[in-house]
Amino acid sequence: MPLPRVITFDVFSALIDSRSGAGAVLDELAARRSWPVSGTDVYARWDAINKESQRICRSWVTFRELSHRALAETYRQLELPGDAAADAERLLASVADWPLWPDAADGLARLAGHLTVGVLSNIDDDIFARTRVADLVDAAHAYTSERLRAYKPGPRIYQEAARLAGDGFVHVASSARDVRGALEAGIPTIRLRRPGHRLDPAGPVPEHTVTEMSRILDLAG
Repeated sequence: MPLPRVITFDVFSALIDSRSGAGAVLDELAARRSWPVSGTDVYARWDAINKESQRICRSWVTFRELSHRALAETYRQLELPGDAAADAERLLASVADWPLWPDAADGLARLAGHLTVGVLSNIDDDIFARTRVADLVDAAHAYTSERLRAYKPGPRIYQEAARLAGDGFVHVASSARDVRGALEAGIPTIRLRRPGHRLDPAGPVPEHTVTEMSRILDLAG
């Protein structure tokens, strides 16, 4: 694989362990309110509803608003007490504490010594700015859903990012929908295997899969 000019990463699966970060906040709420389900289970339901709302979104709605709606629906489905709007804001504010995967910071620094490193992610600009990723990538290549007015896994967000990045653009994805969305949009894609994420069995298979970020440069020989 030739060395790309610009490489982007998904924020909430490839770089940040969002399940641990958000799950910790929801576990605290579950314990305090004596919910009959764990915070981790609440996260899984919220995440699934949120992703489905992104998939079907046709006219622009912010990531924050979709997240609010998804948590309200999660509380409704699970019959949980609580102010979903306030809890959604607390959850989104906590992204500053969501942990990077152990190899993320060093991996991004190593890659930045050879090429331009950015992100391509379903996220609002202000929320992204609070994450631990924001200071580790090139802000000019932070392709957020707010900036591009589109959501994964639809093809438009990938194609618009590719247009802005120019020739030599590669995306690194971990989640099944991100891998499939990028490949179906015609974007060169590296799968970065992360715990809890698998390929879509009905989707295309990327040419390259790595188990840690240090292997990405090795693909270029």
